[in-house]
Amino acid sequence: MDTSSQADPTRSSSTDAALLLLRIACGLVFIYHGSAILFGAFDGPGPEKFAAGMHAPVLIGYLVGLAQFGGGLAVLTGILIRLGALCIVVVMFGAIFLVHLQHGFEVAKGGIEFALTMLLIAFALFLTGAGSYSLAGQLPESMRKL
Repeated sequence: MDTSSQADPTRSSSTDAALLLLRIACGLVFIYHGSAILFGAFDGPGPEKFAAGMHAPVLIGYLVGLAQFGGGLAVLTGILIRLGALCIVVVMFGAIFLVHLQHGFEVAKGGIEFALTMLLIAFALFLTGAGSYSLAGQLPESMRKL
């Protein structure tokens, strides 16, 4: 476990538990969606069909899938959480502006509701870090803040 927050008297164990719950919720969503794009799992499109649906080069499909899958894994484990959360933030900005914004706010109509929620959760995790309940403590000290 990462012991960096134990030295911080302003961070309580309930805050660390809340960060863990947010990491689980966000991480699982992006591992799932990233797997669908990157590997075609869960009847997902795979990178080629994903990119074709956006009229983008296939490389975009691989990059978006990797950002979602890798970002979700980083957020879930707490290892390199800020890098993973940043990947998710970038992908969610793209999803909002390229896909969802034209449909308004409501998620049932394809709007930004869910994408904005995930963007804000990822940004909050980028700001706070993983908390004590993460695997980041297994990294060298110089890499724990990433």
